[in-house]
Amino acid sequence: MSYRFRLAFLSMLCAGLLSACAQQPARQVGEPVAKKAKHDPITLAPEGASGYEEKQGWLTKKDMVVAANPLAVAAGERMLRQGGSAVDAAIAVQLVLTLVEPQSSGIGGGAFLMHYDGRVVQAYDGRETAPAAVDPTLFLKSDGTPMTFYEAVIGGRSVGVPGVLRMLEDAHRAHGRLPWATLFEPAIRLANKGFQVSPRLATLLSKEQALRKDPVAAAYFYDSAGKSLPVGYLLKNPELAATLRTIAKGGADAFYQGAIAQDIVAKVHAHPSNPGYMTLADLQGYRAKLREPFCHEYRLWRLCGMPPPSSGAITIAQMLGILAHTDLQQLQPVDGAWQPQAVHLFSEAGRLAYADRNRYLADPDFVPLPDGGKALIDPAYLAQRATLITSRSMGTAEAGTPPGMRKLAWGRDRAAELPSTSHMSIADGYGNVLAMTTTIENGFGSRQMVRGFLLNNQLTDFSSVPVDEHGPVANRVEAGKRPRSSMSPTLVFEKDSGKLVMAIGSPGGSAIINYVSKTLIGTMDWGLNVQQAISLPNVGSRNGPTELERDRVSPSLIAALQAQGHEIEVEEQTSGLHGIMRMSVHGESFWFGGADPRREGIAMGE
Repeated sequence: MSYRFRLAFLSMLCAGLLSACAQQPARQVGEPVAKKAKHDPITLAPEGASGYEEKQGWLTKKDMVVAANPLAVAAGERMLRQGGSAVDAAIAVQLVLTLVEPQSSGIGGGAFLMHYDGRVVQAYDGRETAPAAVDPTLFLKSDGTPMTFYEAVIGGRSVGVPGVLRMLEDAHRAHGRLPWATLFEPAIRLANKGFQVSPRLATLLSKEQALRKDPVAAAYFYDSAGKSLPVGYLLKNPELAATLRTIAKGGADAFYQGAIAQDIVAKVHAHPSNPGYMTLADLQGYRAKLREPFCHEYRLWRLCGMPPPSSGAITIAQMLGILAHTDLQQLQPVDGAWQPQAVHLFSEAGRLAYADRNRYLADPDFVPLPDGGKALIDPAYLAQRATLITSRSMGTAEAGTPPGMRKLAWGRDRAAELPSTSHMSIADGYGNVLAMTTTIENGFGSRQMVRGFLLNNQLTDFSSVPVDEHGPVANRVEAGKRPRSSMSPTLVFEKDSGKLVMAIGSPGGSAIINYVSKTLIGTMDWGLNVQQAISLPNVGSRNGPTELERDRVSPSLIAALQAQGHEIEVEEQTSGLHGIMRMSVHGESFWFGGADPRREGIAMGE
């Protein structure tokens, strides 16, 4: 294990934190001296904030599950105790998240899974697809102007063909150890007996309005007076329990055909003002894909993530490749706070990378990339892009022209991309490690509930505008196409030894790329442990304003950035980073896990 990671672990031991902890950076709190965030769906977080609770991290010897809800983590850990694999645990976690964190993910959505079995890295694509009956005008009004985000989201129009169950079944066939039906037991039990509504779910339900318009969802999430369920309310979901029993017995086919599929299609078509286009044939024809991982090197490490239709791995690789030409490595946080110059460099690299992302990246089955996107991380190209960073913010970056790619081939993407998402990182005792990011897109998805679960609104991850003055938009709606994503499940290895170092990922819409990049820089460049890196304030730019996390940055930082020409947005940035890091001291190995203080996640293992 690298010197930096050994040093981080030794500092924990020396501090007497042998039981599972990591020193937390101090919070920097101050009244923002910048304008408030605009109420623009492109800048607002996909899910509202529900508080911030410092976490110390967790230490285990054999295995570990880190995810967004304690009940889901316990279900995954139970599978490990029964001799299950990381994939077995992930399936149990996902099924419980469908119940206890319905605003973020579920069987009505999709996911990306990065898996390592000790020898081979695999990338499982369970992204939703567009129904066969849609075309590029899906989100245009009769006058040719695009719908607003929520005009498009609410109803059946935005629902893509769900992919997570088919993907998990494929992964289970390859890497599962326990029977498929066993993995459903914790979620079925909880759905029947009930679970206590968590503070986060209660907070988001109280803020949500559109969910009440669906009679099924309203009857489940609200009382007879229309009031949202309070914290601690014992919520039962027998309909979901019945659905899960059917899938446990019949496999994923029981979801993609038969009565469940018929009810999904009926729900999509039945919306009174915004019906959708999904058919039984769309569901029956869905296939998950096993894609070639997108791997790249940064300093001493090799990173592997999801290729397109995720833009995550390529955009992160671009950011890191650009930052390798700066002095960011020397700008470590001071008492848990970013230095202004570090924020400047990180934000400028983000502008450059997001500019390329918005021009070139989409479903590769419809928009092929030369060499699988390797042109975008060509060393000479990134070195040239890095020269565009000066002491002043560039404001908005223009897309570059990587080798072999024509800049004017594609128009600029107009996807709001506000996925409400969740992430889990899991290691088992057999040498398997995975990072899985899962989503139903916006908070509570399309706000359509059927058979005890919510349907996604994933089609709004496509560009609402199919063409502009530059040409057709790469990420335009097309039948059978998978919408571009920013989900970034990432596995990190030591470049020389090949040993796995870390598994990490986050929810957060298009800001996922910044959240994960922050954590990677914190660990790889600054020698922080994964909990310290997760807990760093969220900062960055998506080729717009420089976005800073509300209540986590100081007025002096804002002023310093403004002096360099940054337009500042101070807003809630509810990442949900969950990661595990491998540490070794005197030949003894440990797993150290970190969970985002902005959400309810924990780690468990033995």
